[in-house]
This record gives sequence, structure tokens and C-alpha cells, in this order.
Amino acid sequence: MSRLVVLGGCGAVGSTAMRYLAPTDYYDEYVVADKDIAAARKLAAELGEDKVKALELNADDPQSLKDVIAGADVVLNCVGPFYKYGPVILGAAIEAGIDYVDICDDMDATEIMLEMDGKAAGAGISALVGMGSSPGMANVLVKFTAETLLDKVDAVDIYHAHGGEDVEGPAVIKHRFHSMEIDIPMFLDGEYKTVRLFEESGKALEEETEFRDVGTYPVYAYPHPETITLPKYIKGVKRVTNLGLVIPVEYANLIKDMVRLGLTSDEPLEVQGQMVIPREFAVAFVISRRDGLLEKAGIDFARGCLKIVVKGEKDGEPSTFVFQMSSSGMGMGEGTGIPAAMGAIMMGQGKITLKGAFPPEAAVNPMDMIQLAGELIKSSGKGEGAPIYIEQIDSAGKVNVIDLKL
Repeated sequence: MSRLVVLGGCGAVGSTAMRYLAPTDYYDEYVVADKDIAAARKLAAELGEDKVKALELNADDPQSLKDVIAGADVVLNCVGPFYKYGPVILGAAIEAGIDYVDICDDMDATEIMLEMDGKAAGAGISALVGMGSSPGMANVLVKFTAETLLDKVDAVDIYHAHGGEDVEGPAVIKHRFHSMEIDIPMFLDGEYKTVRLFEESGKALEEETEFRDVGTYPVYAYPHPETITLPKYIKGVKRVTNLGLVIPVEYANLIKDMVRLGLTSDEPLEVQGQMVIPREFAVAFVISRRDGLLEKAGIDFARGCLKIVVKGEKDGEPSTFVFQMSSSGMGMGEGTGIPAAMGAIMMGQGKITLKGAFPPEAAVNPMDMIQLAGELIKSSGKGEGAPIYIEQIDSAGKVNVIDLKL
């Protein structure tokens, strides 16, 4: 029997992946593992306990982690924040000799995990790091463009905006804080450089971007791993950036304010006789204000869009391709969970053969992934195929819409 274990399977992303995976026969058994065992059992019952099992996971306990993944063919890791748990869980998978997929979008955690390449290869496993939306589908579509549509790639600009999900847990908020606090890598003028969100280096990259089906929003520098991995695999590229926003803008600004005011420290403070960790207060405060800000902005359902602009040359002429994957009814859960499910499926099918730890562009066949996206969405009854909108802009500025017919 083949077995897939989804860690953090009750979160927004993990539960979405489970809902797309459970009705399929890609694995004989699916395991939803989560710290909230009651929620895991409820989800397993909803999806069919004959095929979906529930296990309790304490990601801070090495023995719990070891017990949960025992017997798995593939582990899909959706436990955040990844800067805390990513390397730990990958290490457990390497020790157990189990193939691994995750949705890590923390740049620094990705660097640590990619440095585990030798250990993973030595254990004979494949570890696909960052198979979500951005990173994930973004990497795959850039690879598709470089291999199929352009003779030369000069620049890659990745944009993402989403919001309105039913819930955002503490791990998501902590990830956003972390993303705003650290040096942010960008690949500019053929060199790796770092910018800071609140300094001039970061502000210089901010821009207004139109997202299909979602709207036009200001986006800012995001420390996603594409900026450090794509230049290693896309020969000749001179620019790779990643800019994003959680919507509405007022909600993003609240999160920014927490960081700007220094309220995201882990150093405890005494407040009226009680020890308070500022970061935990800031997370609780942001979550407490979220629903009101969504209501004020008129956002009453999830929405999101991933946009990738790839500039280069074809037959000696400038050419630009713009990819957009958007939804006015689905947000981060679907945008990240569906690619994660696809990564787990391809790993289980043996379509990812590279051993070691690597990003999507190193080992994922773009057409396999795109076709699987169409099949998975069709089988779920939630669409007629992969929702990829593609425009090609030629040297004269003429825009042509490309249909992949998936």
C-alpha cells in the first residue's frame, strides 16, 4: 500500500491539499496529521475514514514526528512557520528515508534546507522544497517559458496578492512578521543584492500592479526563494524579483505597523505583573482586527492571484510573457494547496527522480505539472482545467492571448 502523510493537514493549505487528494487513487492511504487531533479526526471523517486516517502531531517533539511519518512513502509538510519547522521536519524525513515535499516560502529556511542536499541524496530521497504557489508554480512556469517560449530570458518579476480566507492562523502572521524583519534577497543587474522593506532599498521596488480578477494593488518586496534559486537554473537572467501583498491594504498596513513599531520582539516584557511576549501580543492583536478590516473593505470571500512577467527574446526580437493564475472565490489555501497536492502526486508517481534537496525548477517537468493541474481541478468538480491566463507581448507592443487548452 502507498501512503501519503500530510503534516499540518488541518491548516488552510494542508486541508485544501487533503480535500483535493482524498477523492483520488494516487495513494492507497492518506494520513492527516495535526496538533489538533479533534480537527484531524473531523476532517478524516468528512473525507472518508476508510481511506483517510488521523494522527496527532507535536512538531516540537522529535519522537512524535518520527512516529507520525513512520511507514509513509511521501511526506507533504504544511507545518509553519517554516523558518522554525522546515529544516527540522526535512531532517526527520532524511533520517527515515522518506521522500519529502513542502510549501516553504521562507527564504532563509529554504537556504538551510537546500544545504541539506548532500544528506538527502546520501539517504536516497528526493526533497522538493517550496512546491506551493510562490514559490512553486511560479518556478515551474518560468522554467516552462525558458524551455519552450523564449530563446533567452532577461528578467523575471513575480507578483502575488491574496486575502479574505476564512481564517489566518498565528503561523501565517508570524511568517509575515518574519518576512518584513529580515534582509530581502533580490537578483538585480545580474547580482544577488539585499533590500530592507522599510528602507529606501526596499521602497525603490514598490509598485502598483493589476491582478486579474482581483484588482490593482501596491506590492512590496517579499523574501520568497525564487530570487535565490531561479538565477541558478535560468541561464543568462539578469533580474529576478518577488513582490506581494495581503489584501486589503489596510490589513497589510496593520501588519507592517506591528513590525515598524518594534512590537514583534520575542523578548518578554512585564505588564502589570504578567510576562508578555510582544510577538504573541502582536499576532493576537492582528487576528482580532482582521475581520473588521475585511468587512470595511467589502471583502467577504477569498480571492487571490499569482502573476509572473517573463521578459526576453525570441528569434532575436524582444518578447514578454505574462502568466496569471487568479480566482475570485479561492485564496491562499487553494493557490498553495493545489500545487502542493500535485507535488505530492508527482513524487508518488516517480516523476521526480532527482535525489537530494532542490527547488521545483530543478526537477519538475512543467508540462507534467500543468497537465496534472488540469486533471486535478476537473476531477474535483471545481473547474474545467488549470486556470492559467497567458499573454504574449511582442516587440511592437501587440498583446496575444495564448490558450494551453488544458
